[in-house]
Amino acid sequence: MGKLYINQNMLNKKNIDELIKICPFNAIEEMEGKLSINAGCKMCKLCVKKGPKGVIEFIEESIEKIDKTKWKGITVYVDHTEGRIHPVTYELIGKAKELAAKINHPVYAVFIGYNIKDKAEEILYYGVDKVFVYDEKEFKDFRIEPYAVAFEDFINKVNPCAVLVGATTVGRSLAPRVAARFRTGLTADCTVLDMKENTDLVQIRPAFGGNIMAQIVTPNKRPQFCTVRYKIMNEAKKSEKKSGKIIKCEISKEKLKSNIEVLNTVKKEKEEDISEADVIVVAGRGVKTEKDMDMIKELADNLGAQIAGTRPLIEMGWVGPKKQIGLSGRTVKPKLIITCGVSGSVQFIAGMNSSEHIFAINEDPNASIFNVAHYGVVGDIYEVVPQIIKNIKNHKSIV
Repeated sequence: MGKLYINQNMLNKKNIDELIKICPFNAIEEMEGKLSINAGCKMCKLCVKKGPKGVIEFIEESIEKIDKTKWKGITVYVDHTEGRIHPVTYELIGKAKELAAKINHPVYAVFIGYNIKDKAEEILYYGVDKVFVYDEKEFKDFRIEPYAVAFEDFINKVNPCAVLVGATTVGRSLAPRVAARFRTGLTADCTVLDMKENTDLVQIRPAFGGNIMAQIVTPNKRPQFCTVRYKIMNEAKKSEKKSGKIIKCEISKEKLKSNIEVLNTVKKEKEEDISEADVIVVAGRGVKTEKDMDMIKELADNLGAQIAGTRPLIEMGWVGPKKQIGLSGRTVKPKLIITCGVSGSVQFIAGMNSSEHIFAINEDPNASIFNVAHYGVVGDIYEVVPQIIKNIKNHKSIV
């Protein structure tokens, strides 16, 4: 990395005009006989190479190097509600164990809450080396200040190399707050994680609306933070015996003061969640009218499945917004997913390509969905879906 430096004392009318003319991006501006470089600069350095010698210089910035050997361990934040551990935690533990094995690091979990010691014992069945528990009354309700203080305290004491956080409502609030305290990077909604031999965490996520997969590393900062959506990684397997140990952490009550006071907590009514569904039938742009959704519903009913949709159907109001699959919707990992008239955009595929069995129906043989489908039928959904429904009903009558 570097920056352009203007030697203002060398400026005169002639070289000012020359430099302004050289820049192809109109990034050099004059004001009262002085030059400045605006946000249009593409760092092409033509002003340095072809401009008046010495007037504009490119100065390399020194990069602060860290001792990576002082940072050890892959940490998972235990996401929970009143002690009920969110399943994304076990998925992240599975990935943490995989990453840690590559660099011979331990796996840690940090658990912040109230009356959670018994729940912390449960994590030891999943192969975590140490569970760091912050169990205080101040953590009964999630309030960002005390939770961030506890998380910061953990990092200062343990120096973990990388921290994995679930992309839940709490995780998306807490992770950036803590990462900012350490002036380190955070990559949100990662879909792939890998680890280099030098302990740099390779974080891959869709970017530019899902048109590219960006690979991000934080080579000069520690710890490395990332958030991961639920149903992206494989859950760690539970063993019959516990391993590892629980570390009870103490923290000064003075540090846990908050400007937030929780007056009341209203529990949200439980809703049907496609992220938890074993079987999903997805309606795509191939569904021509809202009335035709009855056909999709009939197929779903016969399979005991939930209905989901792609973004165009959500925008038309044919499917509820909480039933959208993709980058701007939900991530799912069912045992079976049947897509009806879905072309298979990058954004959609990113939200369902971990499904155990993908069955696609589309009349376009070149549709992208067939690149990820395990089974595919090239045909009109108005002919194929009724036939599938008929076959299911016939099978049920025989059984």
